[in-house]
Amino acid sequence: MTAVSTTVLQQLRRLALLLVGAVLCFGLTACGEAKAKTPVLSAADIAIIERQAEGFLAARDRLPELAALVNEKDWTFTRNLIRGPMQEVGRQMYVINEHLLPADRAEASQRANNLKTALAQLDEAAVLQDADKLRKGYIKVASGFGLYAQMLPAQVQEDLKQT
Repeated sequence: MTAVSTTVLQQLRRLALLLVGAVLCFGLTACGEAKAKTPVLSAADIAIIERQAEGFLAARDRLPELAALVNEKDWTFTRNLIRGPMQEVGRQMYVINEHLLPADRAEASQRANNLKTALAQLDEAAVLQDADKLRKGYIKVASGFGLYAQMLPAQVQEDLKQT
């Protein structure tokens, strides 16, 4: 009986190893198919970003007017444009940043802060009536608008071009 029981035990061990191997193969295959999904903005996030981007881009479109005021050293109207139509840019960028993909938020926040700082410096240059600082400040503002606009999702940029 020992020979028979030994053979049965060997067969049971082989079967157990085969089952363990099968379970591992299926388990690893199942894990391998669960590919990491690329994060995508929801339709609601896109809609919010588009609404805020319209205002942001409208302010950006006023840069030629701001450039003319800077060139003319029109201190008062430079400040009026910054404190009027461009005043909402900070809030708009904040809302946009909150709805971007998490991986993009830090860079977008940095660019938004740089633009807000440049607008504040431009305003200060107009208050001081410092033509050199005003000119340099305008360059930073124009650059800041361009850099931040690059943070807008491609779908938003395409949708806004079509309107």
